Amino acid sequence: MRIRLYLAALSLVGGAGVATVSAPPATAAACSDIDVVAARGTFEPGTLGLIVGDPVYSALQRKLTGKNVSSYKVNYPADLSLTSAAQGNADLVNHVNRQAASCPNQRFILVGYSQGANVVDNSIGISSAGAVVGSPIVATIPAALESRVAAVLLFGNPIRAIGKSVTGTYQSRTIDFCAKGDPVCEAGGNDTLAHLGYTANADAAATFAAGKV
Repeated sequence: MRIRLYLAALSLVGGAGVATVSAPPATAAACSDIDVVAARGTFEPGTLGLIVGDPVYSALQRKLTGKNVSSYKVNYPADLSLTSAAQGNADLVNHVNRQAASCPNQRFILVGYSQGANVVDNSIGISSAGAVVGSPIVATIPAALESRVAAVLLFGNPIRAIGKSVTGTYQSRTIDFCAKGDPVCEAGGNDTLAHLGYTANADAAATFAAGKV
């Protein structure tokens, strides 16, 4: 039932402009070796995200042997409101800043699915404006903290449908999955079910991230 509701919601998704917003202050969590910061997709159920966040986090826990791994669910609406992705962008950057200040040795793995990929894109300086449920950048991870982002894991990334991708500083640390026919990340794609299949990529994403830690 949850998947069917999510699938129905996808049919409503469209591009939107957005105004600058700020996130409420985040509270720093305990200091782990690796903090997995996950931004879920539009209306996606689950703790970190049923389709991507939860299975990716489980896979990372298995792969990162000998590491203490924590998680953070980006606090944002993940809905069709005009400021949704921007709120996620602000909250993600706020969380990383606070954690980095409290935990000098902590590193981060950023995970984004669908609208959550827009959130991550913006946070690393790649604007999702013009993409499905995208927004202009409202905050970016400071240059001083860039090296502490070990990996960026993206799934069904809407900016790909408008011919963009992660370039620059984070390019070599990014893996970006786009299933064939997924209309959210592939221009002209017409297989909506393809957008729901990224659980199958969780292990590959975790393997990639483990190689960057």
